[in-house]
Amino acid sequence: MKMPNDFPFAAYVGIDWADRKHDVCLQPAGCDKREWSVLPHQPERIESWAQQLRERFAGRPIAVCLEIAKGPLVYALQRYDWFVLFPVNPNTLASYRKTFCVSGAKDDPTDAEAALELLLTHPEKLAILQPQSGSMRVLQQLVEQRRMLVDDVRRITNRLTDALKQYFPQVLDWFKDKDTRVFCDFLSQWPTLKQAQRARKTRLSTFFREHNVRYPNVIEQRIEAIRTASPLTSDPSVIASYRLLVEALAQQLRVLLESVERFDDQIAVLAPTLPDYSLFAALPGAGPVFAPRLLAAFGEQRERFQCATQLQSYVGIAPVTERSGNQCWVHWRLQCPKFLRQTFVEWAALSIPHCYWAGAYYRRQRERGSSHQAALRALAFKWTRILYRCWQQRTPYDETTYLNSLKRRGSPLMN
Repeated sequence: MKMPNDFPFAAYVGIDWADRKHDVCLQPAGCDKREWSVLPHQPERIESWAQQLRERFAGRPIAVCLEIAKGPLVYALQRYDWFVLFPVNPNTLASYRKTFCVSGAKDDPTDAEAALELLLTHPEKLAILQPQSGSMRVLQQLVEQRRMLVDDVRRITNRLTDALKQYFPQVLDWFKDKDTRVFCDFLSQWPTLKQAQRARKTRLSTFFREHNVRYPNVIEQRIEAIRTASPLTSDPSVIASYRLLVEALAQQLRVLLESVERFDDQIAVLAPTLPDYSLFAALPGAGPVFAPRLLAAFGEQRERFQCATQLQSYVGIAPVTERSGNQCWVHWRLQCPKFLRQTFVEWAALSIPHCYWAGAYYRRQRERGSSHQAALRALAFKWTRILYRCWQQRTPYDETTYLNSLKRRGSPLMN
């Protein structure tokens, strides 16, 4: 929502936020005098400052420009209904500052004043921050934080794999998936090959059955592999140090896996209660992970994007074209919400084996010389346009309907 030119604000505020304090530049409406202050990042001080402004301007709306759309300061200011927040991209503010300060000098108070000037001189370029509903905001936080935990799982798994290669590489062949509880529990009980070979056959069999390994031949193969394995090294300096590291990493991995499961449980309870969940739950390859992520990416505010191109540009799927003289080049968008772009690209990859035209489109891109990632981004670009229309019309995606549409248009994907 853009700010109307005649919006009756009582004052205008620019804030340069930081971790411990925020520089504030305030200008009352109809007055050229500006006031600078420093606001400590303390809940009590923020509360006192907000209430003082409310009393000073008789509760009338106050416009606040700051270079973040979420974070502790935004969450704090959203509590007060007399503040109208205008988030601005940090690069926009930096470019605005450099326009009038070519030396590159930078200071927090001047950044706060630059935010205020941007708000006063170009209000039509700024949009009012309109939060989604409480449930949607919870879902958005859950899916993003879950993905951060998954990244931590991958990081710990890579470290664990590297440590095992130093003294106990055989265990990596015995377990195909490393990000599992059975892998963690095995390493916790038998962190070295010597300890595993000392274990009784019945104890190993019981361990695998307790961890849902139901095929007797698989259990026998693993036990036989343990019995016949040869140690990579017998150097105690290597084994002793890496054993402790493996035990520590296995504990961390187990905690992370349990945390991801708790997030999955919360998401599974919350996501189906939101109105548009059915639009994304039936998408090919979405499943219980990407259906909530796609729902959170689109949100509830359909008026945010006037067309699919705006959505594609915002999430970083649309490429950037640059022209200068006779030169023209296209590159992927560097400035965008990385998590949202990741959501669309990763789901596009999962849709390939579940959707006929998506698989055909990906293969055509590869045949034309595109790399794997470039082909996935192109597929995500096409999917985004389809999902945008389904979202706007509140109509679930139907594979048969879309394939019939491709046939009528004579699409080469149907050849």
